[in-house]
Amino acid sequence: MSISSALNAGVSGLSSNASRLATISDNIANASTFGYKRADVDFSSVVISQNSGRYSAGGVTIDAYREVESRGTLVSTSNSTDLAVGGRGMLPVTTIAAVESDDTSLPLIMVSTGSFRPDDQGYLRSESGLVLTGFPADSDGNIPNVPRDSSAGLEPIIINRNQFTASPTTEISLGANLPADETQAGATGDPIDLSIEYFDNVGASQTLTLTFTPDIPAVGQSDTWNVVITDGAQGGAVVAEYDLQFDNSTGNGGSLLAVTPATGAYDGAAGVATFNVARGPIELGIGAIGTSDALTQLSAEFAPTQITKNGSPVGNLTSVEVDENGYVVASYDSGFTRIIYQVPLVDVANPNGLTAVDNQAFRISDDSGPLYLWDAGQGPTGEVIGYAREESTADIAAELTSLIQTQRAYSSNAKVIQTVDEMLQETTNLKR
Repeated sequence: MSISSALNAGVSGLSSNASRLATISDNIANASTFGYKRADVDFSSVVISQNSGRYSAGGVTIDAYREVESRGTLVSTSNSTDLAVGGRGMLPVTTIAAVESDDTSLPLIMVSTGSFRPDDQGYLRSESGLVLTGFPADSDGNIPNVPRDSSAGLEPIIINRNQFTASPTTEISLGANLPADETQAGATGDPIDLSIEYFDNVGASQTLTLTFTPDIPAVGQSDTWNVVITDGAQGGAVVAEYDLQFDNSTGNGGSLLAVTPATGAYDGAAGVATFNVARGPIELGIGAIGTSDALTQLSAEFAPTQITKNGSPVGNLTSVEVDENGYVVASYDSGFTRIIYQVPLVDVANPNGLTAVDNQAFRISDDSGPLYLWDAGQGPTGEVIGYAREESTADIAAELTSLIQTQRAYSSNAKVIQTVDEMLQETTNLKR
């Protein structure tokens, strides 16, 4: 009966608008909530098959969803580990409850922004109990190959403020000029010493001494030097010895012509001499054959032009920052910095299909599609932005406008029910 269908349509209208009112109230309540994604509903008509000469109202139904793809305005903060995403992608987090339960399989949830700070155990977490996760780096700051289509390689990020660290020296680059006049017949032949500091495996300062001795010919000029390298950590023991010959031809004067190792090794293409000190191997960059970008022999005084090395003494952790590529960089009071984690960005085919959970977080669902962990700034993902938070995508003015519309629609559907009730009453009165 058409009058009954009108009643059912009015009831469905009340129910649908009540659901829309619920999303509006959620949006207004969370208008100041960082990372909140606005909820909304889509109305869809329901059509009932019609008989000739009669119409039956089908009513309306709704589909509720969240606009996960929409992005709120970014605001700056004073905390280096306040993070937001400048574009597509979400930050991988887990719950502190799962971490403290020692569960080997941590649940993966995602947020678009978060204010993370170390807790009493060092976990980088938000006040709501979400722990930031990432790929741990090795001792050299390199990120190993890990699965990107699952969360198996992710670990809770731990920042220990009382942590001391040291980094051994493994590479030294040497730039210096050796005086060409010292290899001429009649020169004094005095050796030239050059001391270089390096750091051992426990961060202690040690000294390498390079002794350059010119080869003095009876006549002419040899353009040849002998360099002996000794290690202070081994009581001055000789760890390597090389003969260096320099070019004196037109256009190539002063560049390395040949390097002959007596002990140690030398890679002529890379320009690296390799030898062992007390803590292990060191690569000393002295220049490739035919180049003059490291060691040279020119008619000038001895002058070390550049000495650079890696490694650092013992240092205390002072700060942690996250760069645009998601690398968590720890800084120490010794001046040393090191990558300790990388935070990837989670992306799915349909972000709006993610399942919303508490604390502005989301989980993978059948509608979202499978996840992939991208390096920030790679593929479709944006950059990780530190010192920033993402504001709510709910706009108060728009929500209040929708509230008025919903109120009017609800009242109209209530009026339909009231009218049907009056008509049914009239029908009942026909019997009197």
